[in-house]
Amino acid sequence: MDLFVISGVTGMTGNELARQTLSAGNKVIGFDNFFASSIQTVKDLLSNENFIFHEYDLNNSTHMQLLVKEVERLRLSCEKLIYVNCAAVVHTEHFYYINRTFQTNVLGMKMFLDQAIELGADIYINCSTSEVYSMNSWREGGGVSENDFLTLANAEHSQRTSYATGKLLTEFFMSDAVKQTNRILGCSIRFANVYSKNELYPKHIIPHIIKSLKQNGVVELLENSKVNKRTFLHNYDSCAAVLALIRSKDALDGSVYNVGTEEEISIVDLVYLCASKLGINNPKIIFNGYRASDPERRLLNTQKIRTRTGWNPIISLEKGIQMCVEEETK
Repeated sequence: MDLFVISGVTGMTGNELARQTLSAGNKVIGFDNFFASSIQTVKDLLSNENFIFHEYDLNNSTHMQLLVKEVERLRLSCEKLIYVNCAAVVHTEHFYYINRTFQTNVLGMKMFLDQAIELGADIYINCSTSEVYSMNSWREGGGVSENDFLTLANAEHSQRTSYATGKLLTEFFMSDAVKQTNRILGCSIRFANVYSKNELYPKHIIPHIIKSLKQNGVVELLENSKVNKRTFLHNYDSCAAVLALIRSKDALDGSVYNVGTEEEISIVDLVYLCASKLGINNPKIIFNGYRASDPERRLLNTQKIRTRTGWNPIISLEKGIQMCVEEETK
Protein backbone atom coordinates (compact mmCIF):
# COMPACT_ATOMS: atom_id res chain seq x y z
CA MET A 1 0.00 0.00 0.00
CA ASP A 2 1.29 3.44 -0.98
CA LEU A 3 0.33 6.74 0.64
CA PHE A 4 -0.84 9.47 -1.75
CA VAL A 5 -1.08 13.09 -0.63
CA ILE A 6 -3.31 15.00 -3.05
CA SER A 7 -3.89 18.75 -2.96
CA GLY A 8 -7.03 20.10 -4.62
CA VAL A 9 -8.62 16.68 -4.14
CA THR A 10 -12.19 17.79 -4.86
CA GLY A 11 -11.24 19.42 -8.16
CA MET A 12 -11.55 17.86 -11.60
CA THR A 13 -8.28 15.96 -11.52
CA GLY A 14 -8.00 15.42 -7.78
CA ASN A 15 -11.28 13.64 -7.09
CA GLU A 16 -10.92 11.12 -9.90
CA LEU A 17 -7.26 10.55 -9.06
CA ALA A 18 -8.25 9.72 -5.48
CA ARG A 19 -10.92 7.35 -6.78
CA GLN A 20 -8.53 5.45 -9.05
CA THR A 21 -5.80 5.41 -6.41
CA LEU A 22 -8.10 3.98 -3.76
CA SER A 23 -9.40 1.37 -6.23
CA ALA A 24 -5.80 0.16 -6.58
CA GLY A 25 -5.63 -0.48 -2.84
CA ASN A 26 -3.75 2.61 -1.70
CA LYS A 27 -4.31 5.17 1.06
CA VAL A 28 -5.09 8.82 0.27
CA ILE A 29 -4.83 12.00 2.28
CA GLY A 30 -6.69 14.62 0.28
CA PHE A 31 -7.38 18.23 1.05
CA ASP A 32 -9.12 21.21 -0.54
CA ASN A 33 -10.40 24.66 0.42
CA PHE A 34 -13.40 24.47 -1.97
CA PHE A 35 -12.30 27.54 -3.92
CA ALA A 36 -13.99 26.18 -7.04
CA SER A 37 -15.23 22.74 -6.04
CA SER A 38 -17.40 20.93 -3.55
CA ILE A 39 -17.27 18.02 -1.14
CA GLN A 40 -19.91 16.43 -3.36
CA THR A 41 -17.26 15.29 -5.86
CA VAL A 42 -15.75 12.93 -3.27
CA LYS A 43 -18.98 12.05 -1.45
CA ASP A 44 -18.69 8.45 -2.62
CA LEU A 45 -15.20 8.19 -1.09
CA LEU A 46 -15.88 9.56 2.39
CA SER A 47 -16.87 6.18 3.82
CA ASN A 48 -13.68 4.54 2.55
CA GLU A 49 -11.38 3.96 5.53
CA ASN A 50 -8.35 4.56 3.31
CA PHE A 51 -9.53 8.04 2.31
CA ILE A 52 -8.78 10.87 4.72
CA PHE A 53 -10.16 14.29 3.81
CA HIS A 54 -9.38 17.68 5.32
CA GLU A 55 -10.71 21.12 4.49
CA TYR A 56 -7.23 22.60 4.29
CA ASP A 57 -5.86 25.56 2.36
CA LEU A 58 -2.55 25.00 0.56
CA ASN A 59 -1.53 28.56 1.49
CA ASN A 60 -2.32 28.20 5.20
CA SER A 61 0.85 27.34 7.15
CA THR A 62 -1.09 25.97 10.14
CA HIS A 63 -3.02 23.62 7.90
CA MET A 64 0.17 22.44 6.22
CA GLN A 65 1.86 21.80 9.59
CA LEU A 66 -1.08 19.60 10.57
CA LEU A 67 -0.77 17.81 7.23
CA VAL A 68 2.93 17.10 7.85
CA LYS A 69 2.16 15.48 11.20
CA GLU A 70 -0.48 13.23 9.66
CA VAL A 71 1.75 12.23 6.76
CA GLU A 72 4.55 11.36 9.18
CA ARG A 73 2.19 9.15 11.18
CA LEU A 74 0.55 7.32 8.29
CA ARG A 75 3.59 6.77 6.11
CA LEU A 76 4.96 4.26 8.64
CA SER A 77 2.42 1.70 7.44
CA CYS A 78 2.88 2.42 3.73
CA GLU A 79 5.56 1.54 1.20
CA LYS A 80 5.90 4.70 -0.88
CA LEU A 81 4.99 8.32 -0.22
CA ILE A 82 3.65 10.06 -3.31
CA TYR A 83 2.67 13.74 -3.59
CA VAL A 84 0.41 14.99 -6.38
CA ASN A 85 -0.23 18.72 -6.63
CA CYS A 86 -3.64 19.21 -8.25
CA ALA A 87 -4.41 22.49 -6.46
CA ALA A 88 -4.64 25.39 -8.90
CA VAL A 89 -6.63 28.51 -9.68
CA VAL A 90 -7.69 27.50 -13.17
CA HIS A 91 -11.08 28.96 -14.01
CA THR A 92 -11.18 31.31 -16.96
CA GLU A 93 -12.44 34.33 -15.03
CA HIS A 94 -9.25 34.30 -12.92
CA PHE A 95 -6.74 33.89 -15.75
CA TYR A 96 -6.44 37.64 -16.24
CA TYR A 97 -5.70 38.50 -12.61
CA ILE A 98 -2.17 37.56 -11.60
CA ASN A 99 -2.76 38.07 -7.87
CA ARG A 100 -5.50 35.43 -7.95
CA THR A 101 -3.26 32.79 -9.49
CA PHE A 102 0.28 33.45 -8.29
CA GLN A 103 0.04 32.46 -4.63
CA THR A 104 -1.60 29.07 -5.17
CA ASN A 105 -0.20 28.13 -8.56
CA VAL A 106 3.41 29.18 -7.95
CA LEU A 107 4.18 29.72 -4.26
CA GLY A 108 1.78 26.98 -3.15
CA MET A 109 3.26 24.48 -5.58
CA LYS A 110 6.82 25.30 -4.43
CA MET A 111 5.87 25.00 -0.76
CA PHE A 112 4.15 21.65 -1.38
CA LEU A 113 7.21 20.41 -3.29
CA ASP A 114 9.51 21.51 -0.47
CA GLN A 115 7.30 19.68 2.02
CA ALA A 116 7.46 16.49 -0.03
CA ILE A 117 11.26 16.71 -0.22
CA GLU A 118 11.65 17.39 3.51
CA LEU A 119 9.50 14.36 4.32
CA GLY A 120 11.53 12.16 1.99
CA ALA A 121 8.68 11.52 -0.43
CA ASP A 122 9.45 9.11 -3.25
CA ILE A 123 7.58 10.92 -6.03
CA TYR A 124 6.10 14.37 -6.73
CA ILE A 125 3.77 14.98 -9.67
CA ASN A 126 3.27 18.59 -10.75
CA CYS A 127 0.05 19.27 -12.66
CA SER A 128 0.81 22.01 -15.15
CA THR A 129 -1.19 23.15 -18.18
CA SER A 130 -1.15 23.31 -21.98
CA GLU A 131 -1.78 27.05 -21.56
CA VAL A 132 2.02 27.40 -21.46
CA TYR A 133 2.03 26.97 -25.25
CA SER A 134 0.10 30.23 -25.54
CA MET A 135 0.38 31.42 -29.16
CA ASN A 136 2.43 28.39 -30.24
CA SER A 137 -0.15 25.75 -29.36
CA TRP A 138 -0.14 23.76 -32.62
CA ARG A 139 1.94 23.27 -35.74
CA GLU A 140 1.44 22.07 -39.26
CA GLY A 141 1.45 18.31 -39.54
CA GLY A 142 0.78 17.54 -35.90
CA GLY A 143 0.54 18.69 -32.34
CA VAL A 144 3.04 20.83 -30.50
CA SER A 145 5.70 18.87 -28.60
CA GLU A 146 7.19 19.35 -25.14
CA ASN A 147 10.56 20.41 -26.53
CA ASP A 148 9.19 22.96 -29.02
CA PHE A 149 10.07 26.59 -28.35
CA LEU A 150 7.27 28.59 -26.74
CA THR A 151 5.82 31.81 -28.14
CA LEU A 152 4.08 33.49 -25.22
CA ALA A 153 1.79 36.47 -25.42
CA ASN A 154 3.12 39.27 -23.19
CA ALA A 155 1.61 41.87 -20.89
CA GLU A 156 0.96 44.19 -23.81
CA HIS A 157 -1.22 41.54 -25.44
CA SER A 158 -2.84 39.43 -22.74
CA GLN A 159 -2.77 39.34 -18.95
CA ARG A 160 -4.11 35.79 -19.34
CA THR A 161 -0.55 34.70 -20.04
CA SER A 162 0.42 35.47 -16.42
CA TYR A 163 -1.38 32.22 -15.52
CA ALA A 164 0.60 30.26 -18.10
CA THR A 165 3.88 31.90 -17.05
CA GLY A 166 3.27 30.93 -13.44
CA LYS A 167 2.62 27.34 -14.39
CA LEU A 168 5.70 27.32 -16.58
CA LEU A 169 7.77 28.43 -13.60
CA THR A 170 6.56 25.41 -11.60
CA GLU A 171 7.97 23.17 -14.31
CA PHE A 172 11.39 24.71 -13.66
CA PHE A 173 11.00 24.04 -9.92
CA MET A 174 10.20 20.42 -10.74
CA SER A 175 13.10 20.05 -13.14
CA ASP A 176 15.52 21.58 -10.65
CA ALA A 177 14.43 19.26 -7.83
CA VAL A 178 14.91 16.17 -9.99
CA LYS A 179 17.62 16.94 -12.54
CA GLN A 180 19.80 19.52 -10.83
CA THR A 181 19.69 18.59 -7.15
CA ASN A 182 18.49 14.96 -7.22
CA ARG A 183 16.18 15.47 -4.25
CA ILE A 184 13.14 13.59 -5.52
CA LEU A 185 11.67 11.77 -8.52
CA GLY A 186 8.86 13.38 -10.45
CA CYS A 187 7.67 15.24 -13.52
CA SER A 188 5.27 17.89 -14.78
CA ILE A 189 2.15 17.25 -16.84
CA ARG A 190 0.69 19.69 -19.36
CA PHE A 191 -2.99 18.78 -19.46
CA ALA A 192 -5.14 19.91 -22.39
CA ASN A 193 -8.67 21.13 -21.64
CA VAL A 194 -9.66 18.62 -18.96
CA TYR A 195 -13.39 18.27 -18.38
CA SER A 196 -15.48 16.28 -15.93
CA LYS A 197 -19.06 15.25 -15.41
CA ASN A 198 -19.04 16.76 -11.91
CA GLU A 199 -17.52 20.18 -12.53
CA LEU A 200 -19.30 22.48 -10.12
CA TYR A 201 -19.29 25.84 -11.88
CA PRO A 202 -20.05 26.45 -15.57
CA LYS A 203 -16.88 28.46 -16.18
CA HIS A 204 -15.36 26.12 -18.74
CA ILE A 205 -16.73 25.64 -22.20
CA ILE A 206 -18.36 22.19 -21.95
CA PRO A 207 -20.43 22.81 -18.78
CA HIS A 208 -21.23 26.29 -20.12
CA ILE A 209 -22.63 24.82 -23.32
CA ILE A 210 -24.61 22.05 -21.62
CA LYS A 211 -26.12 24.30 -18.96
CA SER A 212 -27.02 26.98 -21.53
CA LEU A 213 -28.67 24.48 -23.85
CA LYS A 214 -30.58 22.88 -21.02
CA GLN A 215 -31.80 26.26 -19.83
CA ASN A 216 -33.15 27.70 -23.07
CA GLY A 217 -31.50 26.08 -26.09
CA VAL A 218 -29.27 29.13 -26.65
CA VAL A 219 -25.49 29.28 -26.25
CA GLU A 220 -23.48 32.50 -26.15
CA LEU A 221 -19.93 32.19 -27.45
CA LEU A 222 -17.07 34.57 -28.15
CA GLU A 223 -16.46 35.65 -31.74
CA ASN A 224 -13.27 33.56 -31.58
CA SER A 225 -15.43 30.44 -31.46
CA LYS A 226 -16.32 30.86 -35.14
CA VAL A 227 -12.84 29.56 -36.02
CA ASN A 228 -11.41 28.01 -32.84
CA LYS A 229 -10.74 24.30 -32.50
CA ARG A 230 -9.77 22.38 -29.37
CA THR A 231 -9.22 18.89 -28.02
CA PHE A 232 -10.84 17.82 -24.74
CA LEU A 233 -9.54 15.33 -22.20
CA HIS A 234 -11.87 13.49 -19.85
CA ASN A 235 -10.66 13.53 -16.24
CA TYR A 236 -10.70 9.73 -16.09
CA ASP A 237 -7.98 9.74 -18.73
CA SER A 238 -6.02 12.62 -17.19
CA CYS A 239 -5.81 10.72 -13.91
CA ALA A 240 -4.91 7.47 -15.62
CA ALA A 241 -1.98 9.37 -17.15
CA VAL A 242 -0.80 10.49 -13.70
CA LEU A 243 -0.82 6.91 -12.44
CA ALA A 244 0.88 5.63 -15.60
CA LEU A 245 3.75 8.05 -15.01
CA ILE A 246 4.01 7.10 -11.34
CA ARG A 247 4.36 3.45 -12.34
CA SER A 248 7.11 4.27 -14.85
CA LYS A 249 10.22 5.13 -12.83
CA ASP A 250 12.28 6.05 -15.90
CA ALA A 251 9.66 8.64 -16.83
CA LEU A 252 10.06 10.47 -13.51
CA ASP A 253 13.10 12.38 -14.73
CA GLY A 254 11.92 15.91 -14.03
CA SER A 255 10.76 16.50 -17.58
CA VAL A 256 7.39 17.53 -19.00
CA TYR A 257 4.67 15.39 -20.55
CA ASN A 258 1.81 16.46 -22.79
CA VAL A 259 -1.45 14.74 -21.90
CA GLY A 260 -4.36 15.19 -24.27
CA THR A 261 -6.25 13.62 -27.14
CA GLU A 262 -6.02 13.95 -30.90
CA GLU A 263 -9.80 14.27 -31.23
CA GLU A 264 -9.97 17.88 -32.38
CA ILE A 265 -13.32 19.62 -32.73
CA SER A 266 -14.47 23.14 -33.52
CA ILE A 267 -16.27 24.97 -30.72
CA VAL A 268 -19.32 25.36 -32.95
CA ASP A 269 -19.41 21.61 -33.63
CA LEU A 270 -19.00 21.04 -29.90
CA VAL A 271 -22.26 22.92 -29.35
CA TYR A 272 -24.01 20.70 -31.90
CA LEU A 273 -22.57 17.55 -30.28
CA CYS A 274 -23.82 18.60 -26.85
CA ALA A 275 -27.19 19.56 -28.30
CA SER A 276 -27.58 16.15 -29.94
CA LYS A 277 -26.99 14.43 -26.60
CA LEU A 278 -29.69 16.63 -25.06
CA GLY A 279 -32.12 15.88 -27.88
CA ILE A 280 -32.02 19.46 -29.21
CA ASN A 281 -32.12 19.64 -32.99
CA ASN A 282 -31.54 23.33 -33.70
CA PRO A 283 -29.44 25.00 -31.00
CA LYS A 284 -29.12 28.75 -31.33
CA ILE A 285 -25.63 30.23 -31.08
CA ILE A 286 -25.04 33.90 -30.29
CA PHE A 287 -21.55 35.33 -30.81
CA ASN A 288 -20.64 38.14 -28.46
CA GLY A 289 -17.26 39.50 -27.38
CA TYR A 290 -13.72 38.80 -28.49
CA ARG A 291 -10.65 37.41 -26.70
CA ALA A 292 -7.30 38.83 -27.79
CA SER A 293 -4.24 36.57 -28.13
CA ASP A 294 -6.34 33.43 -28.31
CA PRO A 295 -4.84 30.65 -30.50
CA GLU A 296 -7.16 29.17 -33.10
CA ARG A 297 -6.04 25.66 -32.23
CA ARG A 298 -4.50 23.84 -29.27
CA LEU A 299 -3.32 20.43 -30.34
CA LEU A 300 -0.71 18.48 -28.36
CA ASN A 301 1.69 15.79 -29.50
CA THR A 302 1.44 13.03 -26.86
CA GLN A 303 3.96 10.59 -28.30
CA LYS A 304 6.33 11.05 -25.35
CA ILE A 305 3.98 9.79 -22.64
CA ARG A 306 2.55 7.07 -24.88
CA THR A 307 6.03 5.74 -25.65
CA ARG A 308 7.34 5.90 -22.08
CA THR A 309 4.28 4.58 -20.24
CA GLY A 310 1.90 2.98 -22.75
CA TRP A 311 -0.85 5.41 -21.71
CA ASN A 312 -3.69 6.08 -24.14
CA PRO A 313 -6.96 7.93 -23.57
CA ILE A 314 -10.00 5.65 -23.62
CA ILE A 315 -12.95 8.05 -23.17
CA SER A 316 -14.00 9.44 -26.55
CA LEU A 317 -15.40 12.96 -26.65
CA GLU A 318 -18.83 11.66 -27.63
CA LYS A 319 -18.87 9.25 -24.69
CA GLY A 320 -17.55 11.91 -22.33
CA ILE A 321 -20.21 14.43 -23.38
CA GLN A 322 -22.87 11.78 -22.87
CA MET A 323 -21.58 11.22 -19.33
CA CYS A 324 -21.70 14.97 -18.65
CA VAL A 325 -25.24 15.27 -19.99
CA GLU A 326 -26.44 12.31 -17.92
CA GLU A 327 -25.00 13.85 -14.78
CA GLU A 328 -26.50 17.27 -15.56
CA THR A 329 -29.96 15.83 -16.22
CA LYS A 330 -30.20 13.65 -13.08
